[in-house]
Amino acid sequence: MNEKSLIERIRRAAGTRSQRAGRGIGNDCAVLSLPRGHEALITTDFSLEDIHFRREWHPPDSVGHRCLARGLSDIAAMGGIPRAAFLSLALPADLPQSWVDKFIAGLLKLAAQFSIPLAGGDTAQSPSGILADIVVLGSVPTGQAILRSGAQPGDFLYVTGTLGSAVAALNQLRAGKKLRPRSHPKHFYPEPRVAVGQFLRERKLAPAMIDISDGLSTDLGHICEESGTGAVVYAAALPAAAAGKDGLTLALHGGDEYELLFSARPECRIPKQIAGVPVTRIGEILSGKQMTLANADGQMQPLKPAGWEHFG
Repeated sequence: MNEKSLIERIRRAAGTRSQRAGRGIGNDCAVLSLPRGHEALITTDFSLEDIHFRREWHPPDSVGHRCLARGLSDIAAMGGIPRAAFLSLALPADLPQSWVDKFIAGLLKLAAQFSIPLAGGDTAQSPSGILADIVVLGSVPTGQAILRSGAQPGDFLYVTGTLGSAVAALNQLRAGKKLRPRSHPKHFYPEPRVAVGQFLRERKLAPAMIDISDGLSTDLGHICEESGTGAVVYAAALPAAAAGKDGLTLALHGGDEYELLFSARPECRIPKQIAGVPVTRIGEILSGKQMTLANADGQMQPLKPAGWEHFG
């Protein structure tokens, strides 16, 4: 399908929500409004074939879902409200049209869940492989965005959901096992914790927050670096999806989770569930610059970032 026809096909699939958002697909730019008293949040994320997904492993609707989920999770980590999405696609000429249609359907299904339009983007021919770049526009009341830099010594550390099952599924795929995607939703159809982020922002409960798509150890390191602090994580408290040493390793370093990691002042009462998502206290922010893991037997050891890192 040529570019003009492809854009028109995506435009029809995006439907009336895209048009109600403002003057979007079909123009040089989208025209969007933000509520009075809000600041814009803008995030962008690549989804690259053979880096973030493989066609032989991931059905196209899962790739589309995961593509948008990456951007929505970033908005969630700031306590933001998603407003619109923009998609740029570079596609090889021999890619079946059915793959593209199912990719778009998966992305739009998740967009509908959060009531956001696909407001624009770009298309191009790729010499090899699929490249998708998602841009998500969100907003937050002025001055209320939750940053990584607000943690203070004495704060408690919390994480949403369970940890380790997404990368466990990925490891099974790497080992050659065929999986049923709907049986492993944490990997194939992750749920961005947008409602949790908004709850924490509205109630001013989280001075620092991040999503842990790159792994708990790596993303906790970002909070500590931006806040100028250290941290201790209690191994026994981690909501690991699997037991034993392997389960602990996956929970600490696995990534691909799209859960939220946040700090809270000790006097704050953090619910055990927010928007139906379990919340677990897993550690504490410390003075100094070191991250430490407290083992179940009380022994302390350095906790080094060992999650995903491009070029690492």
